[in-house]
Amino acid sequence: MVPRYSRPEMTAIWSPTNRYRIWFEIEALACEAMAELGDMPKEAAAVIRERGDAAMAAFSDADVARIDEIEAVTRHDVIAFLTWLAEKIGPESRFVHLGMTSSDVLDTCFSVQLVQATDLLLKDIDAVLAALKKQAFAHKNTVTIGRSHAIHAEPTSFGLKIAGHYAEFARNRERLLVARKEIAICAISGAVGTYAHIDPRVEEFVAARLGLAAEDVSTQVIPRDRHAAFFCALGVIASGIERLAVEVRHLQRSEVREAEEFFHPGQKGSSAMPHKRNPVLSENLTGLARLVRSHVVPALENVALWHERDISHSSVERNIGPDATVGLDFALMRLAGMMDKLVVYPERMMANLESLGGVVHSGEVLLALARSGISREDAYRIVQRNAMETWTKLGAPDGRSFRENLEQDPEVAGRVDSTVLDEAMDSTRHLVAVDRIYDKIFG
Repeated sequence: MVPRYSRPEMTAIWSPTNRYRIWFEIEALACEAMAELGDMPKEAAAVIRERGDAAMAAFSDADVARIDEIEAVTRHDVIAFLTWLAEKIGPESRFVHLGMTSSDVLDTCFSVQLVQATDLLLKDIDAVLAALKKQAFAHKNTVTIGRSHAIHAEPTSFGLKIAGHYAEFARNRERLLVARKEIAICAISGAVGTYAHIDPRVEEFVAARLGLAAEDVSTQVIPRDRHAAFFCALGVIASGIERLAVEVRHLQRSEVREAEEFFHPGQKGSSAMPHKRNPVLSENLTGLARLVRSHVVPALENVALWHERDISHSSVERNIGPDATVGLDFALMRLAGMMDKLVVYPERMMANLESLGGVVHSGEVLLALARSGISREDAYRIVQRNAMETWTKLGAPDGRSFRENLEQDPEVAGRVDSTVLDEAMDSTRHLVAVDRIYDKIFG
């Protein structure tokens, strides 16, 4: 991911320094486990730990360059790292990586990085939830028009609209926790996963120290259905981001202008049109969501490896691991900031609600007519006729409001009291269940 859409906390997880530190930790823990089991001298494990820790503490770009230099010859990244490590440790390095295969290091490291990334993403979602909860309660009773097919439907609460997104991100948090558990896996089982050259207790020891679970059947690599589920979860979260971003984009349109992104002092909207206040953050979030979702299909295609293993997944994961998590991290924090500072215009919401002459109350009027003794079919015909009369003559000299058309309709006059119409056309009637819904969402 380009620096413009990256945050240092997340990019650090995918840096060579962090990767090599994790590699060493896996190797050192494996040595300590083997020493406890009597498979290598404890003194050697102690030397490996001491000298390796010192080397990793002093790790610099020069060390990265040295490993790259070795890899240019070996054409194998793990062997290049082990060669560099041997230069730092000395003769005791002969005990490093005994009975292990490269996938033991690579896959377990990838799990650690994904767990680290997920823990940041969980904090990001918490920030989004806090911003959404703030707006949901601030506008719990702010009446606005609900839309279906982008057309005015019936009144609702703007806070309730936001609360719906809160509920979605609460579900996304649970999805991410499940994904974290599925990917928090250690595999140190050797070639083709048989433990022929390494005691299974080494895997258990390393897994426990790293906060991971041991893979049931690794086949030399951790099965990629785990990773596919993880990236699918990220894709679903990205879709939730886009759904909210699209809502903001629509509400900020000049014709609507019910809410808009905060416009910073000194901010410019257009190089040619000084009046512009564009929804640049939500448009940016829409694009980032597309990028995160684009990594889902490659993750799914990684599931089908040849036999016990191949490396067709490797090049994919070296890209999608950093890009998906870095992109989602940035998007979530941008979303949290955007929603925290969202500017809301309740007066404009009410004006839009009333802009169609009251036809948005047609549903309540239909029910009122039906309760008065008119069949539902006849009530629907009466209401639709008067609503269409209002709709088609909006702004015309002979145009009348929905209420006026109803009162002059001979099938309504005398059958429905004006107080009944008052109640039917009261927008606050649509907020009667808001408290109940909030209790379900927020507890």
